[in-house]
Amino acid sequence: MPKFSAGQTLLIDADDTLWENNIYFERAIAAFISFLNHHEYSPAEVRQMLNAVERETILAHGYGLSSFTRSLVNCFERLSPYEVTEENRERIRSFASAISEQEIELLPQVAETLADLTLRHRLILMTKGNHAEQADKLARSGLAGHFSAVEIVAEKDSATYRQVIDRHELAPHTGWMVGNSPKSDINPALAAGLNAVFLFHKDTWVLEHAEVDAAPDGQHLIELDAFAKLTDLF
Repeated sequence: MPKFSAGQTLLIDADDTLWENNIYFERAIAAFISFLNHHEYSPAEVRQMLNAVERETILAHGYGLSSFTRSLVNCFERLSPYEVTEENRERIRSFASAISEQEIELLPQVAETLADLTLRHRLILMTKGNHAEQADKLARSGLAGHFSAVEIVAEKDSATYRQVIDRHELAPHTGWMVGNSPKSDINPALAAGLNAVFLFHKDTWVLEHAEVDAAPDGQHLIELDAFAKLTDLF
């Protein structure tokens, strides 16, 4: 029997919770580092510099593939030991554009688990990023019918979670955030008064890494290693 009664509201993350996402960006980054072939900086140092550029770009332009593409090009322009040509820039852009050509690869048993959960609970998709890109991924995933609502937000911070709580009239003791990112899914949701389920994914984006906060008194924090195990709880 599930641990929690019917009638819970589950806010569920998308990228790397429902489907693979970051592995494609990692492949593009590996291709970028190889093409740059820097003779002074190691691949690890180049990656650290790219992370810094991405943080800058996100602040100015938000999340999404166009922002990532801009970061790759900007990082190349800063680090290239050779003259930067438009041909170089186009090659860099091609590494990022390959991501948009990927088919949606659902994580194991996601569709079946959502179909089961929606029989007993209210499911709301909550993801951050470029609205058009995220909406397109959801449409292509075939999962949209399992959700009673969709929230695509610019950032997942505690203020945004509080807005979602108010908009959907979530009761704190039956409201949950489910996702793979400590930084965006777990810690700010707990701070906003929700319960949380941390779903470990080995390829979570490095900029989403953080120590998982302890649950405040009266709230639940549960860690799982597979999406299908949600039915053991709910």
